[in-house]
Amino acid sequence: MSVVKIIEVLAESSQSWEDAANVAIRKAQESLHGVKSIYIQDFEAKVEDGRIVKYRINAKISFALD
Repeated sequence: MSVVKIIEVLAESSQSWEDAANVAIRKAQESLHGVKSIYIQDFEAKVEDGRIVKYRINAKISFALD
């Protein structure tokens, strides 16, 4: 039987929301192993001079416990 834990993370990128999701996964894998999935809850963007300069996500990442 497998047990999965879920953590909530915030991540950002200057490239895209997809890149922000990849940043979240890469950072989570530095201290977690067995990452199984990411669920994006919210999308947000920081705007300066009429342009998006930061793409931000609020996500839940699931990983298997030992």
